[in-house]
Amino acid sequence: MTEKTTHFGFETVPEAEKAGRVQGVFGSVASKYDVMNDAMSLGIHRLWKDAMMDWLAPRPGQRLLDVAGGTGDISFRFLKRAGSGNATVLDLTEPMLIEGRKRAEAEQLGTSLDWVVGDAMALPFEDNTFDVYTISFGIRNVTRPAEALAEAYRVLRPGGRLMVLEFSQIPNDLMQKVYDLYSFKIIPRMGQAIAGDRDSYQYLVESIRQFPDQETFLQMVRDAGFENAKYRNLTMGIACLHSGWKI
Repeated sequence: MTEKTTHFGFETVPEAEKAGRVQGVFGSVASKYDVMNDAMSLGIHRLWKDAMMDWLAPRPGQRLLDVAGGTGDISFRFLKRAGSGNATVLDLTEPMLIEGRKRAEAEQLGTSLDWVVGDAMALPFEDNTFDVYTISFGIRNVTRPAEALAEAYRVLRPGGRLMVLEFSQIPNDLMQKVYDLYSFKIIPRMGQAIAGDRDSYQYLVESIRQFPDQETFLQMVRDAGFENAKYRNLTMGIACLHSGWKI
């Protein structure tokens, strides 16, 4: 049998290797991850995450599963908007969760948060458990995104909401070329200067180019069973929000 392969940035690798490589990337940059997000996006990622919360409109008492939740950025925003509730942060990379716990303690949100090491393609939760499922800048790192979407559908309660925030494609060719120039020439250098890790940020840039465009991913959301699926471009399509409901 031919071994199944997938992409790791622009490199083709066996599917079985990708998760370990992704762990290596995020384990390497965990302590500088939040600083790098600000540097790479010029702080605009904060506006994107706020836009995510605006569309999501968290309600008191809701239970959130934040997959690839890393240092907890989305969960913190969700809990503050909701006023009360619970958030479970799941991530493949334990060092990212450790950084998140530090932030939670500093912001006195620890009692409303759970931290779980786990795989988006095999969630360690019962069916129909959560009101909201979010994944922010993480699904492009999943080996088989369709399986992650199927798992999202499984663990959401009927009436539950999926929301995906991910880098996407700019529909204007000239603007895409300018963005590519910035991404490939500047971001890896920032990674070296700030996190001491050029290769990990080279991978992150490449992984963005390998992710499906807005319409293709929208169909993947629908294929997973979600209804009333829609998307909104952010900053000309550099990032995009996809939303769907388990009816």
